[in-house]
Amino acid sequence: MLIPSIDIQDGQTVQLVGGKEKELDAGRPEDWASKFGLVGEVAVIDLDAAMRKGSNAEHIEPLLRDTRCRVGGGIRDVETGLRWLNAGAAKIILGTAAVPEILSAFPQDRVIAALDAVHGEVVVEGWQEKTGTTVLERMKALRPYVGGFLVTFVEREGRLVGIDMDQVAALKEAADGAELTIAGGVATAEEVAQLDAMGVDAQVGMALYKGHFDLADSIAACLTSDRPDGLWPTVITDEYGVALGMAYSDLESLKVALNRQVGAYHSRKRGLWVKGETSGATQRLLRVDMDCDRDTLRFVVAQQEPGFCHKKTWHCWGEDDGLSSLMRRLEARLLDAPEGSYTKRLLNDPELLNKKILEEAGELVAATSQYEVRWEAADVLYFTMVSMIRSGVSLRDVEEELLMRRRRVTRRAGDAKS
Repeated sequence: MLIPSIDIQDGQTVQLVGGKEKELDAGRPEDWASKFGLVGEVAVIDLDAAMRKGSNAEHIEPLLRDTRCRVGGGIRDVETGLRWLNAGAAKIILGTAAVPEILSAFPQDRVIAALDAVHGEVVVEGWQEKTGTTVLERMKALRPYVGGFLVTFVEREGRLVGIDMDQVAALKEAADGAELTIAGGVATAEEVAQLDAMGVDAQVGMALYKGHFDLADSIAACLTSDRPDGLWPTVITDEYGVALGMAYSDLESLKVALNRQVGAYHSRKRGLWVKGETSGATQRLLRVDMDCDRDTLRFVVAQQEPGFCHKKTWHCWGEDDGLSSLMRRLEARLLDAPEGSYTKRLLNDPELLNKKILEEAGELVAATSQYEVRWEAADVLYFTMVSMIRSGVSLRDVEEELLMRRRRVTRRAGDAKS
């Protein structure tokens, strides 16, 4: 699949040719992270740190809150690697410091060894120093310590000259089951698809920034369809994973969806269909995923009321349930609560709300039977959700916070406060 690359220098997104000459300045990293994050993981590379010319940490750290990022550039010791993992990086990429004694300090599945090569020879220190070691030799030596390899063909980097697929095949075999990502030279969406068919990811920068192809092109090139009309079945879920319904996509609708970040599909009766343009039940596109067989898409969307179905239900199987449904209903009830109601009191009296949360939490602690715990936990959740709504916090916000904590490697003791 495609791994879009955001290379940062002096706080700006740039693209270099051969790792040296600046070809273009593409602007703010956060704008690209918002766009690229729609299709999965994004590679964020601190060029200044890689070249020992400074750090772009202040620009990278905010990206980790909303985008799954693999972070690289200037990670030369265990402390720096742990800091990025604890900050929320999905993976870290080590180049010069990709040695067993450092790599072994990290969870194997979250560390990538970057092997930058000039005509097959590994180079380090921001591509400035030759090592006399081949890529294949380094892969064999480092395989026990990493979950993946990033191999960059420096002589092709930024030049849009294409990929040597025979060379990639040899690297794939040498990866020995580890994930393999190739960078340097990818020029077309078809090359992304060729690599994907080999089980190899394509890390791409220049071709995307120069418009040789876009995100939709790269996804479409990887997909197949057994339908006579060539459409791709598209499963639509909300941000909590609840299935809303099914539609179909083609290249046109996929481009509209990704460019506008909306729920856009191909209607077999009307052609291009943007959900909610007439009904008001709009969708904000959060992510597009391909399935394992590359014949089905999943759109993850933020769905607006009254829901996806034309019958004005949340999904096409009727009304939904669960915490996300309860949260939506509670939010609607709180917003429309009449004056004098208990709900309105909770909204207008934070002291009362805080006391109720403490009261119910104490009753949950004191509960002994399964039924009592169930009852008191429901009370705690209810008042907690009211507090969240008052502060503009969604369940998805809380899920994201828990996910960030799960990515931490260094754990706190978790002892109770005295």
